[in-house]
Amino acid sequence: MSRVTVRRPVTRVTVGGTPQTRGDLLAGEEPLEIRVGKKPLAVTMRTPGDEIDLALGFLLTEGVITTAEDVYTAQLCAGAETPNTYNVVDVVLAPHVPAPDPTAERNFYTTSSCGVCGKASIDAIRTRSRFDVRADPVTVDAAVLVGLPDKLRPAQRAFARTGGLHAAALFTADGELLAAREDVGRHNAVDKLVGWALKDGRLPLAGTVLMLSGRAGFELTQKAWMAGISVVAAVSAPSSLAVELADAAGQTLVGFLRGDSMNVYTHPHRVIS
Repeated sequence: MSRVTVRRPVTRVTVGGTPQTRGDLLAGEEPLEIRVGKKPLAVTMRTPGDEIDLALGFLLTEGVITTAEDVYTAQLCAGAETPNTYNVVDVVLAPHVPAPDPTAERNFYTTSSCGVCGKASIDAIRTRSRFDVRADPVTVDAAVLVGLPDKLRPAQRAFARTGGLHAAALFTADGELLAAREDVGRHNAVDKLVGWALKDGRLPLAGTVLMLSGRAGFELTQKAWMAGISVVAAVSAPSSLAVELADAAGQTLVGFLRGDSMNVYTHPHRVIS
């Protein structure tokens, strides 16, 4: 069975009924160590799969790299575990790219729920994008936006089996699905998408919509900004800091995208009805 899902026994209890033990599928969660030049940079708890994309997306959204040309090699490496689970990605930067800052501010530990836990200061999580999303002239019809959750759902294959994964997807302004990724961590799902786009030569992702199956927090909004995405839509509410960042960056942030309505928190000129 794929490590994306893991089967474990569960006892089903109902009021007034007899407990029953049966097999249940859980979302896989394992550590991934990201190394730069064989030196550990970050450990993230993630769902196995798309490890190279995850590492490249993480490095780009954290400002370590800016283009695919900044990467000389990226490979999945053998770790110290037995049997080997290949939970290490080593990235060698191109000669012109400076190594990541070795100070405490850039020694990352990330979890499946929070991508910035353990960073030394607020300044350490603020990274400025090289893309001017404010200048993106894209507009999206409201009728297209309200259809995105239904288009994302068939791509959530592991979620359908486990109920325990977040999803992120890229759509064109016309509602065409470009790519979708799932992970136990919201930030990992977005990093996997950004890494895919980096390898595919699609950056900046101007003219696209980032669709999130959950909420839009500060870090997800910033990752979208780092990739040049000017429209972020989520089925749940954004945080106050996510709205603040989107407003300052010139990004359109949509929340409560449910049924035939939505809340547009920033730069509503891109949403037409």
